[in-house]
Amino acid sequence: MRDCESRIHLCGALTVRIMGERLEHDLPGRQGRLLFAFLASQQGRSVTRSDMVKLLWNGAPPNDPDTALAALLAKLRKALSKDYLTGKQDVRLMLPPATWVDLDVVWSCLHRAESAVHQQDWAGAWASSQSVAHISARAFMPGFDGPWVEEVRAKLMDAQLRANECLAASGLHLGGLELQTAERAARRAMAASPYRESSCALLLKILASRGNRAEALHLYEAMRTLLSEELGVAPSEGLQEVHRRLLHNQAIAG
Repeated sequence: MRDCESRIHLCGALTVRIMGERLEHDLPGRQGRLLFAFLASQQGRSVTRSDMVKLLWNGAPPNDPDTALAALLAKLRKALSKDYLTGKQDVRLMLPPATWVDLDVVWSCLHRAESAVHQQDWAGAWASSQSVAHISARAFMPGFDGPWVEEVRAKLMDAQLRANECLAASGLHLGGLELQTAERAARRAMAASPYRESSCALLLKILASRGNRAEALHLYEAMRTLLSEELGVAPSEGLQEVHRRLLHNQAIAG
């Protein structure tokens, strides 16, 4: 790692490295860490004082929230050691250029992965979806709660699900040794969303590609039963077509 590198990890253990200097232990308490994480997630956008008060006290602010917030911001400015926090009424965290922030990587790589799948760029989709799946599997701000934290966690769960589908789709088309990873990704997606037929279809195709046709047929029947008993519906036409091809031992398009 280069001495001047700047990296922010908000998933897993909070890590703040700015120009090579580790600063997470200098942040002012739980509220300071929460506020820093919130500002770091905004991609350089300004944050209003009212939004910061809502974040920190969640509808139950102290008698003088402006004074309490000003004191916390002063401590945060001191901890960061340079003028990375700008503004008084609206506050912005201006990190050094090319700072790596894990949440930013998730959103950008997810977009690239889904675009690559659409363009059938399977190698590109494979690489980008791996990054999303790796980061989003870590707990976001462990030990913290509140509406904003829960909102980000929900978005990360959705990102992980979509990334696993991209990983499964790209691995299916790349074939070979990647099929094993693709199968694991498809199973994770189905575990996260048992009614998601797109994940089921991918897993059926991967199992067939790995020579496990009987297991694929068993999986289809389990999904058909689940949809019928729980929702009163039949599988989609697309999923039924995959099943028909499995029954007749026909090639299944990716």
